[in-house]
Amino acid sequence: METYHDRENSPSCARAVSLAYVVFQVTDLAPMADFMADFGLQPVESLAADTLLLRGTGDNPVIHISRLGRDNRFLGLGLNVASAGDLHFLARQPGASAIEPNPLPGGGQQVRLRTPDGVEITALYGVQPAAPVAVRDSHLFNNASEKPRVNASIRARAEIAPVIGLGHCVLRVSDCPESAAWFSHTFGMAVSDYISTPEMRPIGAFMRFDRGETLVDHHALLINESRKTGLHHCGFEVQDLDAVYVGHEHLVSKGYRLECGVGRHLLGSQIYDYWLDPYGNRVEHYTDGDVVNHHHQVTHFTGSGEDTTQWGMKVPASFFS
Repeated sequence: METYHDRENSPSCARAVSLAYVVFQVTDLAPMADFMADFGLQPVESLAADTLLLRGTGDNPVIHISRLGRDNRFLGLGLNVASAGDLHFLARQPGASAIEPNPLPGGGQQVRLRTPDGVEITALYGVQPAAPVAVRDSHLFNNASEKPRVNASIRARAEIAPVIGLGHCVLRVSDCPESAAWFSHTFGMAVSDYISTPEMRPIGAFMRFDRGETLVDHHALLINESRKTGLHHCGFEVQDLDAVYVGHEHLVSKGYRLECGVGRHLLGSQIYDYWLDPYGNRVEHYTDGDVVNHHHQVTHFTGSGEDTTQWGMKVPASFFS
């Protein structure tokens, strides 16, 4: 696989730098708006009555989009790319759109293209950041060897946990090596770790934005081979462990559908809490994920689905279907 430094000197692919948003179609916007408000997202003014736009506290102007339609389904993802040249490269790819204005808040330009399984990916450049929303500082944590919280206490009660941003998405794909290669060759993404069969055939690939020496999240995408293609879940980062737990208690008190949580993953290390929105889409609060750079050594995980939880509530069998 080519390296970050190879790509800096070659126009052989675009370079994605962050997730922008996830897009759904729903039959009624009101239940989605109510749930996502309790989940920790904030509404953004939309020019279209048939579209619900939501943001987190970070500087992405939109991170969750719902469009009114006849059925409920996943529509696609947005990715931010590093340069206008990346859009020109992408517009030359088979089946891609021309470069177009981005109609969403923040403006800029976009190119639309599709994965090997037909998922629409919108590449964006020149989007103007939104003003971040202030959130509390992360709570200092006293452990056995270091106690930085002095003459101060933590007071955490059930409440809405503000979502900071869209951290990762998991795509079910028909062919893992094919889709991983597509994201690598199209968007310059790198594999952090594989999920493999005992024969070492990859059936899952944790993919990150490749920024060389710069630290990035362990994965922005997980490409998981499955008989059913589409979105498995999208993960939204919250401030810290207390935010995960107080958000969990708030969502329990509102009667929403918990799928599994709280627990800690093995690959990526995130502390997770999975919920189902009103239309059955999995959404995750998470915190404390790994960060890596190009010194990270790729591994092949060959264990079972149950082995991917280190501690906490085990995910149900339906999670892996």
